[in-house]
Amino acid sequence: MAESEQFERGLQIRREVLGADYVDANLADADEFMMGFQRLLTEWAWGYTWSRPGLDRKTRSMLNLAILTALGRPQELGIYVKGALATGVSVAEIQEVLLHATVYCGTPAGRQAFLAAHEALEGEEMS
Repeated sequence: MAESEQFERGLQIRREVLGADYVDANLADADEFMMGFQRLLTEWAWGYTWSRPGLDRKTRSMLNLAILTALGRPQELGIYVKGALATGVSVAEIQEVLLHATVYCGTPAGRQAFLAAHEALEGEEMS
């Protein structure tokens, strides 16, 4: 199936934010059933939402960290911590976003988020 322009734009942004190796592995591992989800995600989340001019990528990354904390999705948060670094969010800013989210989302969600972020940041320069 030929991919749409929005898919191609989304794929480029997704690779830039999350890393080509990670994104390409997700696509390579997707069977026909899961490819429907991959297309939806790439077109809507990345090709439409992330390409809009209203917010920069750094702001979108910080929003994702807060939203994933609120939803209690630490396994996804770890992926987006590395994406946040790629969009220019500093480790100190990641910490501030998580502290802020902890106050509004509760300490169990905050603890999970901090643990996931810490694990993702291991080996990264912690400045």
